[in-house]
Parts: sequence; C-alpha cells; structure tokens
Amino acid sequence: MRVLLATIGTRGDVQPFLALALGLNAAGHDVTVATCPRFESFITDHGLRFLPLDEGLLTLLESQRGRELIGNLTGLIGVLRSLPKVLREVGPIHHRLVADAWSAVEASQPDVIVYHPKLFCMPAFAAVRDIPVVLALLNPMFVPTGEWPLPGLSRLPLGAAYNRATWRLMHGMMNLASRGYINAWRRRHDPLGKSAASTPSRVAPGRPLPVLHGLSSTVVPVAEDWPEHVHVTGYWFMPLAERATAPVWTPPEDLQRFLDAGLPPVYVGFGSMAGTKPEATTRLVLDAVQRAKVRAVIATGWGGMTAASLPSSVFMLDAAPHEWLFLRMAAVVHHGGAGTTAAGLRAGCPTVICPFGLDQPLWGRAVAALGAGPDPIPQKRLTVERLAAAIARAAGDAAMRSCAQRVGRAIQAENGVARAVAIIERIAARDSA
Repeated sequence: MRVLLATIGTRGDVQPFLALALGLNAAGHDVTVATCPRFESFITDHGLRFLPLDEGLLTLLESQRGRELIGNLTGLIGVLRSLPKVLREVGPIHHRLVADAWSAVEASQPDVIVYHPKLFCMPAFAAVRDIPVVLALLNPMFVPTGEWPLPGLSRLPLGAAYNRATWRLMHGMMNLASRGYINAWRRRHDPLGKSAASTPSRVAPGRPLPVLHGLSSTVVPVAEDWPEHVHVTGYWFMPLAERATAPVWTPPEDLQRFLDAGLPPVYVGFGSMAGTKPEATTRLVLDAVQRAKVRAVIATGWGGMTAASLPSSVFMLDAAPHEWLFLRMAAVVHHGGAGTTAAGLRAGCPTVICPFGLDQPLWGRAVAALGAGPDPIPQKRLTVERLAAAIARAAGDAAMRSCAQRVGRAIQAENGVARAVAIIERIAARDSA
C-alpha cells in the first residue's frame, strides 16, 4: 500500500508523523512524507521518501508579526477579532500550499492519504482520486462534542448546546476560509466535480472523515459522544528500533559536563514561540530560575532567546531531542505544544506550562488536572515571581513528581503508532473493497 503522510508546522508537528511513517514502513507499506524543506534530512535520514510543501506558514509563525497574531487567538472575542487578520496574512501562503500538496499527491500516487489539519485540501484531493483519506490530529481540536467547548474558548455553564455551538462556529469558519483556495484548485483539476461535496470536515455526504488522535486518553479523556470513526490511539513516539537507521544523537561535551556537575536541572524552552520580546523573556527566565534556586537548561529554540552572559548554574543550548533530554531533568517548563507536553509527561517530569494560545491552554489545564504540574501561567501573566514559584514547586514537590511518574508509566505502556497503523490499514481495506 502506498501511503502519503502530509504535515506542516514545527518539529512538534513533523516528528509524530515521522514516527507514524516509520511504523507504516515497518508494516511493509511504501511511505512518502510531505512537509517543509527544512525537515528533508530529518525524513530522508530515516530512509523515507520526502516531498516538499511550502513553509510560508512556518516562516510567518517565526516572525514577530506571526507571534503577535497567535498570541491574540485566545478567547472568543480574541478569535473573532484576530481571525480576519490571520486569513489576510495566510491567503497567498495557502494558495502555494494547495498547489504543493496536489503536486505531492500526483508524485506519490498514494492509495491512502493521512494528513495534518493545516492541509485542509486533502479531502478534496482524495475525492478526485477516489482513495481513502484520514485526518491525523495531535490535539482534540476538530471533532465536535457536547462535553467541552472548542479549546481556547471560555468554559461557560451553558451545557452541551453552547459547547456544540463553539464547534459549529469553528467548522463554519474553516469551510468559509478554505472555500476560495479549494475552488481555485477545482477549476483546474476537477472538471467533473467529483470533490464538490467535500469540505475540510467531511469527504462526502454519508461518508464521514476518519480521524486519528495521536494523543493519550490518560491525558485527554475520550468524549463519550464522539462517533465510531473517531479514534484516540496514544501518542506517536519515535520507536527506538526504527530510529537506529538514523544517526544517533550524542550530547555535546559541554552539555554532558553540565549535567554531570550537579543535581538534575530544570528545562525551560518555548520552542518557536518565545514571544515578541525574546530578550526580555530570557531575562525573566534567568531571574526566575535563580530565585527558585535550581540549575537550569534553557533552550533557545527558534524563538531566539539569548543571553550575553550566564551564571554557572544555567546552560543554554540551541536544541536537543526531548526524549533524551527530559529523562535527565527535574522538571520541564515550556509553552505547551502538543509534542513537547507529550515528551515531558512520557519522561515522568513535573511540567509547568506557560501557554501563548491555540491548543496550549488545553494542555496546561490537562497537566494541572492530572496533578503532574502546577496551574498554567499564561504568557501575558508571566512574571518572575509566578514562574519562580511554579518552578520551585514542580522541582521540589514529591507528590507532584509521583503523579508525573505515574502518568509517564501509563503513557509508556501505550503503543499509539501500532494502533494507528492498524486503523489506517483497516480504513484502506474497507474503502478499497
């Protein structure tokens, strides 16, 4: 079976898809991964075929303008005010992305497509090709439920009707925002109108869109009203056996010396989202870890956190594999990206989440509800005092560490990749029959 996996975003959006691709490859399938060019070697080093997709969305996210837009996508009012601005920014990017995604489908000739939600055009492509398509999510932000509102919006005591209305609003905005890009493609490539009934939220009437959630039900409970075509598989982590085909990561000597020189440190990193003032963020973090009296590893990430001089208790690095680094940490502090949250919980690390927006507040609340970390601190409320107190508690609270370790063991016992592979095979066999 030829499988096309397509994803756009940061490494946190790409690595789980790579793990899934390796699982499909190990099961005997011919796999192509389409994503941003900066990840080409990451894919090909694992022996998989790579196809490029426009990375304009990622470039925007890394810019100060992009960080401002993301930071304003919180709460219903913030979403309604900021969404038109976001759509104006991403319009030209989406036209290029749709063209690149179609080129990837033509080049790979897949029997099934598995795609990230940013590639909203894939159901239309699958309808034209008459092949199965599967939406793959790293957060519970697509399938409507009456049990909670769309993540990022206020949880009001208005019951299931309000909750479902927030999801309808999101799907309506998605369909409206994407219609122009998809229709432009249809005029060139779908003269028979085979994809006319497809939208980003369905393949065709009476043919629901299969959805895979690459996350753990230990962290986010499965909604009881989700239909049977919606699956929660467990996280998609890189299996050690498959990773052996790629170069093994070795820590720099200075990092290893730092780790060996004292008690386990606290990790602090905000990935590609260090905010609009990364220098100020760095100063705040340095002051907080010193006030908390802990050693720290600070990851600069793509956010550009910098420091001219550091105390001996702090080590700054560009990046390191979370699955290696987090096992050596006393606690982790980050923005709440789905992949980073999963890696920290899997390692049994107490976790402090400082969300910017999007799905990040959801993960902050989930970690706190599990007892695996303190309450999240939104970036707009982040101060030295609040961060220092949260770090001190995460690193020093034995009960919190015990909860985090219990969650870690539960996640380690799952095999999300194997479950996802089996479901994809079943969908492909059913729809091809």
